[in-house]
Amino acid sequence: MRTHAAASADRILAHLEQVQKERASRQAAPGWGPQVVRLKAYQQARFARTHADLLADRRYAAAAQFFLDDLYGPQDFGERDAQFVRIVPALVRLFPAEVVATVGALAELHALTESLDSDMARHLPAGDVTASGYRAAWQATGRRPEREHQIDLVLGLGRQLDHFTRSRLLRQSLRMMRGPARAAGLAALQTFLERGFDTFGAMGGASEFLARVEDRERALLQALFERRVTEATNPSSPLGQLP
Repeated sequence: MRTHAAASADRILAHLEQVQKERASRQAAPGWGPQVVRLKAYQQARFARTHADLLADRRYAAAAQFFLDDLYGPQDFGERDAQFVRIVPALVRLFPAEVVATVGALAELHALTESLDSDMARHLPAGDVTASGYRAAWQATGRRPEREHQIDLVLGLGRQLDHFTRSRLLRQSLRMMRGPARAAGLAALQTFLERGFDTFGAMGGASEFLARVEDRERALLQALFERRVTEATNPSSPLGQLP
């Protein structure tokens, strides 16, 4: 009978394998990879504009920046992912089960994001990404349920990190993992988790922050998939705020 740890490792590896396949497909098609990079940069700028007040707020700035850099960032995580593939067995053996579940959710989000970005870039006109092109590309993908699930995963990660900050034992356990994690090649993951703990812990409760992010992201989702030209008829709508 397979153990829960082995099943967790298999799920994480399956998500990382999907990420690698997406990258390989994009590398094989001229112009596809660079368009994905432009799309990612556009989406990060969009997040920064949508949540500019949270980024400027003393209480929420660190958490908003964490989302912006670690969940919406355009950087290439290829080297980090390759390291993760090699150390997944050590991860599920060394880290607490709750933390492993969070890493599994992060891997799922990563795989889904890469799949959506690949599909989006395929439907975008060549060159710079515009608000109208972005909206048309989302509609062309026909993948609204997956975008909704992507939002759910982002918010779920935030809620898990917020939950962790209330567990002194879990926080102490994570600190104790620094040496073993470094020795096992898990330093990048350790840094990500500790940064998440620190930023969410500093808020003293993430409910309001996550609610504000959710309201705006779901409003934007609704606007993106509306058939009428929302940005022209209502400049104050979420779509009209796209950079």
